[in-house]
Amino acid sequence: MSEFVQNFIDGDFIPSTAKDFFNVINPATDKLIAKTPMGGSADVELAVKKAQAAFESWKDLPVIDRVQPLFKLKALLEQNCEEISTLIVKEHGKTFKEAMGDILRGIQMVEVACGMPSMMMGEGQANIAAGIDCTTTRRPMGVFAAITPFNFPAMVPFWFWPFAVASGNTFVLKPSERVPMTQMKIFELISQCGFPKGVINMVHGG
Repeated sequence: MSEFVQNFIDGDFIPSTAKDFFNVINPATDKLIAKTPMGGSADVELAVKKAQAAFESWKDLPVIDRVQPLFKLKALLEQNCEEISTLIVKEHGKTFKEAMGDILRGIQMVEVACGMPSMMMGEGQANIAAGIDCTTTRRPMGVFAAITPFNFPAMVPFWFWPFAVASGNTFVLKPSERVPMTQMKIFELISQCGFPKGVINMVHGG
């Protein structure tokens, strides 16, 4: 029984507008296990629109508050790491041990991003020239995106979006069409962590 993969936009799982699908095959059994929608510009434009709207309030939230959902996510990922690893084995073909390493490295990235209150601290230097002081601040910029490969379905997306959203940006992720189920499960967990709608979105395609 295959399952149709959905987008995650503005806090909800919704069907793609795509008419074509990519067959996800279990490499161990050669069985069809999912169908990834080959989404296009309509899906992307909707996700970006919602991310842009969310950015207006998310950027002004204190950084100590922005990282609180990441603490919750880290705990949920740890509780569900075996299930996520099993999905990686099923859709990618990694051994279970390697799949566990994949998600555990991702959890480490979330853990690092929880330190954003320190990483976003600015710098100051008095008298860099006669009568001139220099101050550096770090500020959110807007909507960011990542198109990630199939080789590490869990880990690679975590290289990007936790740092972006903890910094006050919003995000659109496009995981590989070959391994969508891992991120579907991870986004189920993300939806439980208290991120405002539109802060983190996912679209599927080629």
